Amino acid sequence: MTRYFASQLFDGYSLLNNMRFEVENGRITRLVSHASAEDAIPLDGLVMPAMVDIQVNGCGGVQFNDAPTVDTLKQMANAFLTTGTGSLMPTLITDDLAVMKQGADAIAQARQWDPIAIPGVHFEGPHLSTAKKGMHSNQYIRELGAEEFALFTRKDLGTVMVTVAPETVSTADIRRLTDAGVIVSVGHTNATAEACFAAFDAGASSATHLYNAMSPLTGREPGTVGAALYRNDIYCGLIVDHQHLHPVSATLAIRLKGDEKLMLITDAMAPAASDQDHFYYQGVKVLRQGPALKLEDGTLAGSVLTQQEAIQNTHFDLGFPLDSTLKMATATPAHFLGLSNTIGTLKEGAQANWLTLDKKLAITGTWRNGKLMS
Repeated sequence: MTRYFASQLFDGYSLLNNMRFEVENGRITRLVSHASAEDAIPLDGLVMPAMVDIQVNGCGGVQFNDAPTVDTLKQMANAFLTTGTGSLMPTLITDDLAVMKQGADAIAQARQWDPIAIPGVHFEGPHLSTAKKGMHSNQYIRELGAEEFALFTRKDLGTVMVTVAPETVSTADIRRLTDAGVIVSVGHTNATAEACFAAFDAGASSATHLYNAMSPLTGREPGTVGAALYRNDIYCGLIVDHQHLHPVSATLAIRLKGDEKLMLITDAMAPAASDQDHFYYQGVKVLRQGPALKLEDGTLAGSVLTQQEAIQNTHFDLGFPLDSTLKMATATPAHFLGLSNTIGTLKEGAQANWLTLDKKLAITGTWRNGKLMS
């Protein structure tokens, strides 16, 4: 058992002072408030849980679709840990069934390596709207079939999240998926607000990268954006990289949803947390252009954002309080995944994955399973 002392600690919900916590067998076993640093290892700066990202297509120079293997997942997890993400949902973009099955097999194996680093998988498609496909390939967009349903409901994948377009997947199928324990999110959709409300009533619980690749909020038709913002029970992922969203749009979404339903995400691709300047998606070249990733026709194609940058942008640029900002990257996505007892929080029983940050919210240290990573 090892004791640590933090003069300032964020536990996933609140900022606390003078906290001592104990770690044994990779878990937090005890926290003591108003404690002294006696007989404890002092930790400099702000201590917070390792962050949670529900949408990571690639990072560290590798792309999950391109190489759906355990080695890819390990490289992604290790690369993003250096930028503050301790738990990520590897995301398979729309592809053929063989690639999806290979990716699922890799997820199952990677979870044997570390089920905290890889809590599950996010299938972003292939049951999407061609009108709002973004970089997704028309070739593979299709209706939900028996084989895909069987894949989504495998029991060895941990937490499974699937992004669907309500105009492509029926409310009956959304209900079947959620009844089977799958988290359903609406995205890449041109659906009306009424169609989204029906999907939410059937069990869909979130909107994938709010504003992007979905029907907009207008005066006469609220669209997917309006429906997701209107419903208090719906979570929303937000890419705060100053490329996908205008700061005003991002600010309005956070004000409306609050830190209990708004999740900071990266939608990261292979070049994130690396010096890679391009990658290929199904034979199509994606270019890194400064802080953005784009197809040759200018279409945004994911991001190079990290969660460290997301919290910096949200706190310093958008002006949200530090505790709310950090919550949107830790406890809130963990709650969304149903995993807040183990990830995204620092409390008794949680995994001992934490970070230390300086005043600029730059990461100065990372711990995985109670061990300092080099």
